[in-house]
Amino acid sequence: QVQLVESGGGLVQGGGSLRLSCAASGRTFSVYAMGWFRQAPGKERKFVAAISRSGGSTSYADSVKGRFTISRDNAKNTVDLQMNSLKPEDTAVYYCAADWLGSYSSRAADYDYWGQGTQVTVSS
Repeated sequence: QVQLVESGGGLVQGGGSLRLSCAASGRTFSVYAMGWFRQAPGKERKFVAAISRSGGSTSYADSVKGRFTISRDNAKNTVDLQMNSLKPEDTAVYYCAADWLGSYSSRAADYDYWGQGTQVTVSS
């Protein structure tokens, strides 16, 4: 089992940047592919980005390509999401998720463990 704790959310003006971090504890971090998802009020949870167990492969939702970057540090048991050029429509609760022996899936159902989420609010 792995425990996930997100941090780094907050309020930012449109066009600004935020960096989210997810710290994992428990079993060996490198056995998990990691993903970030987000959920806006009244909407379903949606895929944002994912990274393979080694960090060598990544995938992104079309809505964030070119603006967001996912990275991981297996020595520190962390996965980050650098968010640039933020837009009001990026406002949501952002969740970190872990997929045991997975392959950077975009499907929420493939992920086994979830953090509690961190709020990101982008003002216009």
